[in-house]
Amino acid sequence: MSCDYAKGLSSYVNKGKCGLPEKFDDEETVETKAKMVADMIKNAKHVVVHTGAGISTAAGIPDFRGPKGVWTLEQKGAAPGISLSFNDTVPTVTHMALVAMQEAGFVKYLISQNIDGLHLKSGFPRSKLSELHGNMFIEECDQCKRQFVRDTCVTTVGQKCLDKPCPIPKKGGRTCRGKLYDNILDWDAELPFDDLQEADNHSKMADLNICLGSTLQIIPSGKLPIANKANGGKLVICNLQPTKYDNLADLIVNTYIDAMMLQIVKLLGIEIEQYVQESDPTRMKLIKTEQIFEWTLRKWQPIAKSTRKLPCKDRKAKKLKKEA
Repeated sequence: MSCDYAKGLSSYVNKGKCGLPEKFDDEETVETKAKMVADMIKNAKHVVVHTGAGISTAAGIPDFRGPKGVWTLEQKGAAPGISLSFNDTVPTVTHMALVAMQEAGFVKYLISQNIDGLHLKSGFPRSKLSELHGNMFIEECDQCKRQFVRDTCVTTVGQKCLDKPCPIPKKGGRTCRGKLYDNILDWDAELPFDDLQEADNHSKMADLNICLGSTLQIIPSGKLPIANKANGGKLVICNLQPTKYDNLADLIVNTYIDAMMLQIVKLLGIEIEQYVQESDPTRMKLIKTEQIFEWTLRKWQPIAKSTRKLPCKDRKAKKLKKEA
């Protein structure tokens, strides 16, 4: 899980401020703020949600900078006492609430820093989702750049070769000559162009950006929620720890995200559907299908399976700028 992912990354000293104290609003305050958020959503024309590791802690996945986060414990010479695999995790109330809000037309776009694949498992549409740091259940071709869903999480991080051929058929009957790689970014990798471009466009377009479960310390991801401020847009932050841009927020809610989302969807008059394994493309073995699911942004569709093998080639490293 997140600690195994962290171990696969290259050495990096500046991981930001870790272990900051958490703050909790009282129950009455949360109810009042949830109503305020719901009203803001109803009155907005373009709502964009930004998600961080904090929305997945309820699924049993440790965050990174919380009191028991991966980086926080690392600084103390310790490790999270959780051994749950990404393969066994399922979407939380928040993940499923975001699906319901998108289907009801309240959420126009979702931008995530998470690599756990829970937005994929929840059924959130790829055409309305930017995954800025990669996805443990995705493999990407180094030639055609198309992405495909796996039924198990990758065992590598840092865009390493998986020694598998791209299954895309081309004109003339042959397949693409590319090889598949994991798409999990290392510290020195640049963000995926299409995902970042869509994220930037929607963040600027939003009259309401909602940030869930992130301290907003990593850039450029962390700056996206404030991209609408120049145009008079609003920002709501829900997080237990202080964030880098609390001073720019129109509203801050300090509570567990699932608790707030349950109240918000109720106020919006929509219901949250339960997670169904049979609808999860990462559960292909359970579904008993040979279909390959594509996860390429703007091109999500199933394709025919291919078993052709081609030699593996090294992929050129890219750059990702981060700051504390």
